[in-house]
Amino acid sequence: MIASVVNHKAFVVWFNNLEQWQVRTLWLARINRCHWPIIPLFDVAKLRSELVSKEDIELGKVVLLDRISFDEGKVHAGERTRTKMVLYRGRPGDIVVSKINARKRAIGIVPIGTDIAATIHFRILIPNVEKVLAEFLWGALRSEYCRNQFDMETGGMGKGEISEARLLNIKVPLPPLPAQQAIVRHWQNGRNEIDDAKERMTRLINELNAKLYSLCRSICKVDVIGTRFFVLNFRDLDRWDVKSSRSSAFRIYCQNFHPMGNFIEDATELVRPFEEPEKEWPIYGVNNQEGVFFNTYQKGCNFNAPYKRIRKDWFFHNPTRCNVGSLGIVPDVPEDAITSPEYQVWRLRKNRSEHLLPGYVALLIKTPFFLELVQFNRVGAVKQRMYYENLCEIRIPSLPEFEQRRYSEERAKALEDIQKARTNFDQVKKEIEEMILGIRPVPH
Repeated sequence: MIASVVNHKAFVVWFNNLEQWQVRTLWLARINRCHWPIIPLFDVAKLRSELVSKEDIELGKVVLLDRISFDEGKVHAGERTRTKMVLYRGRPGDIVVSKINARKRAIGIVPIGTDIAATIHFRILIPNVEKVLAEFLWGALRSEYCRNQFDMETGGMGKGEISEARLLNIKVPLPPLPAQQAIVRHWQNGRNEIDDAKERMTRLINELNAKLYSLCRSICKVDVIGTRFFVLNFRDLDRWDVKSSRSSAFRIYCQNFHPMGNFIEDATELVRPFEEPEKEWPIYGVNNQEGVFFNTYQKGCNFNAPYKRIRKDWFFHNPTRCNVGSLGIVPDVPEDAITSPEYQVWRLRKNRSEHLLPGYVALLIKTPFFLELVQFNRVGAVKQRMYYENLCEIRIPSLPEFEQRRYSEERAKALEDIQKARTNFDQVKKEIEEMILGIRPVPH
């Protein structure tokens, strides 16, 4: 059934079963013969059209929705608190659909504990709990079956928004509630395995963080990072602001700590992708969730500026968001891997009596201790940044190599567990796709 329905390039559909004359519509008509009933979305959900008042935003009763991630469908709040656009309220358990990017799986569930405010570029759905579980409906709307419909309704590769009428007319498979519960449970078990593996990495980061704070207090005899009051001589200041004062105080009190510049060097190597217009270049980004990640392929003809080359075990960071953790170590990447010219690329120095191990530094830059140091070593008035030169000024304690090696090995084990859990979860997602269509038995 799987092969004949999903993968075959040739199939036959009666003309009277078609709604639109497109290849994807032919495929959908064929899939409609699967096990579960196929119903329009408006049968199991309705739009929430509750407006958000300015008072609710000012009082912090709602958070302004920024985006919905494509990969996991998480709802992310932004830093903005004001907008001139009309805002709709989303309550916990509601489903939020990006009208532009639904075809890219930008569909999320409002988390428990807060209301959100969404602009007109999103729509809020209230699931009918008597017919459908919110988690199942969320998964069904993000499935390949519904993605094909969103793709058609938003103009394929264009940037058109799906209208409310067409959104509510999206066809959704609807198994009985017990089957929905089993499907959701199967998904959650796979998700929990990843969360457990990530938790082991978090515990390792927290262990190192506690170690660094302990060293800082024992050497400095004062909590230089956390104290609200300190005194400095004017001659010890580099710049006249609170951040620089704290940075100077840290440098004076923690004289046994070493500048990062002793261990790292700039690794800027410019690449001109536009000189090879037909080549597909792999572009990598960095964020505070995954660290360094593969972003997309882009043809050389679509570049208008040089980019920066990256290599395994190099590091790079976003100068405007490094204070919230947008730093990372480069994993195994292709020889032609590149990143944005705005990012700061650096690597560890070699052939030194005192040196840092890449795995240890990968943990170090994720600790709250290090991010605090980043916070008051940034420069700029309105939009603060940390360039490579500012990174070199950060002072860190030097751990013995055997301790660094232990942290590196523990990190490698945690990464291996995370990758194994993700591989297992990829298989779970494939199984769930088939369960949603009713072409695979649902586990009891």
